[in-house]
Amino acid sequence: MTTTSLRKLIIGSSIALGIGAFGQVAQAQDDDPIRVGILHSLSGTMAISESTLKDEMLMLIDKQNKEGGLLGRKLEPVVMDPASDWSLYAEQARDMLTGDDHVDVIFGNWTSASRKAVLPVVEELNGLLFYPVQYEGEESSENIFYTGAAPNQQAIPAVDYLMSQGVERWALLGTDYVYPRTTNKILEAYLKEHGVADEDIMVNYTPFGFSDWQSIVSQVKDFGSQGKKTAVVSTINGDANVPFYTELANQGVKAADIPVVAFSVGEQELTGIDTAPLVGHLAAWNYFMSVDSDANYDFIDDWVAYTGNQDAVTNDPMEAHYIGFNMWVQAVKKAGTTDVDAVKDAIIGVTVPNLSGGASTMMPNHHITKPVMIGEIQDDGQFSVVWQTPGTVAGDAWSDYLPESKNLISDWRAPLRCGKLDVESMTCEDGPGAD
Repeated sequence: MTTTSLRKLIIGSSIALGIGAFGQVAQAQDDDPIRVGILHSLSGTMAISESTLKDEMLMLIDKQNKEGGLLGRKLEPVVMDPASDWSLYAEQARDMLTGDDHVDVIFGNWTSASRKAVLPVVEELNGLLFYPVQYEGEESSENIFYTGAAPNQQAIPAVDYLMSQGVERWALLGTDYVYPRTTNKILEAYLKEHGVADEDIMVNYTPFGFSDWQSIVSQVKDFGSQGKKTAVVSTINGDANVPFYTELANQGVKAADIPVVAFSVGEQELTGIDTAPLVGHLAAWNYFMSVDSDANYDFIDDWVAYTGNQDAVTNDPMEAHYIGFNMWVQAVKKAGTTDVDAVKDAIIGVTVPNLSGGASTMMPNHHITKPVMIGEIQDDGQFSVVWQTPGTVAGDAWSDYLPESKNLISDWRAPLRCGKLDVESMTCEDGPGAD
């Protein structure tokens, strides 16, 4: 059996994983609340994306409390604002795990830079972090559950879709930090493996909050005017997306000429943009607000009622928090305790409904199964789904397209408990927190 076949067999067999009866851990019931940390920026460049996730978590906690809480105890949110400062994420995560309001779990972060800052803290203090945003992979931590998309659940399918539409030249535009750089490293390797020449790949990075897009959009127009169908793959994050899309419209860059597929632009980000000139540009996610399912309609109704805003929108990271929160609740019930080690073991194999009418499962590599969708921007700020996978895709912590990681998987089940398992030698290259 080839290494790739073995790798896929190990991953594939885990999808149907069912955990048998889990030993109940005795826990004295008391009146102390179960504290849930919410670590999202409510100010700074990332507030445009993260503040909504804070409000959603408050809604989910409120709903759980109305249903009787958890283990007979109320849930109590502990909210902090790291203000788009990566070092503050680490500092506030430490406060959450060691302070008077000691939390049992943290839901938070958006950028990979902030997650990388928090990772050593949750590992040192044995905390739990549920991370709800697409990321670059090439990481595995026993203390983090990645409920957003890995590259094989977003970036690779998006490129495959564009290739099927005849795209031959690629402008990879990103914000200058770890997620765009690592994702584009994977995409460059993937494109070259599929015969794309160096001169047909343009890469550009800009700082967080960047606003002067005139020159870069002009360069993209020139790059796309040389006889080959061109697309932009955007890993631009935060509020820089507003002037980027505005400049596309100003310079008349239409989707029919140079389509943009974004990995960090959803319904929330589009609320600040005139979308009429952007109709036809794309985003790759695992959920869109326009998905036709009863579960989605119920969630939207709950969100509108909670916010009191008839125009409130939902988006992919909100679904990831919805899934992650419900998985954590089920794992705590299964374990009979909020003890971190017990919950980490109990959550593997937990399956909960997603919002697209199916279900998602927590895998042994701490990633979940998700459908993949390509959505097209409409003039009302919503997305029309133009392509999706027939079923769910299991997230891959380590990319098949980088030589240093193509033989690696992550499996946090006993007795392996390995974040960096080489399936060729069947050795664990690193222990917990392999990065």
